[in-house]
Amino acid sequence: MRILVVDDYRDAGETLQWLLEEYGHTVQVAHSGEEALQVATQFRPDLVLCDLGLPGLDGFEVCRRLRDQPLLEQRPVVAMTGYGNAEYRERADQAGFDQYLLKPITPEALRTLLAQYGPHPDGSS
Repeated sequence: MRILVVDDYRDAGETLQWLLEEYGHTVQVAHSGEEALQVATQFRPDLVLCDLGLPGLDGFEVCRRLRDQPLLEQRPVVAMTGYGNAEYRERADQAGFDQYLLKPITPEALRTLLAQYGPHPDGSS
């Protein structure tokens, strides 16, 4: 799959990129909401993993804007955050996120998520 990771914390984004690439996926990383929208338009990801707490455009707004783009509106967008309270989950639902993952994301949780969107998230056949 083509996966866009959006996280302003560079180490987290790059670690997730490395892990996803180890699973056999093609990955681009964006570190702000504005960058995420630019990359998504060109890269056309099959899946977007988006942090909620971004500088400038937050993850909620990134998701809303992705949903407004005809080529991306049906692509799964998954929220990633350290905030698990009901208010954040409700806001994520309203913004159009398909799922909500709490950080830190374990390899097992990532494999489970990827299995929902692709046949072989660990690169096996």
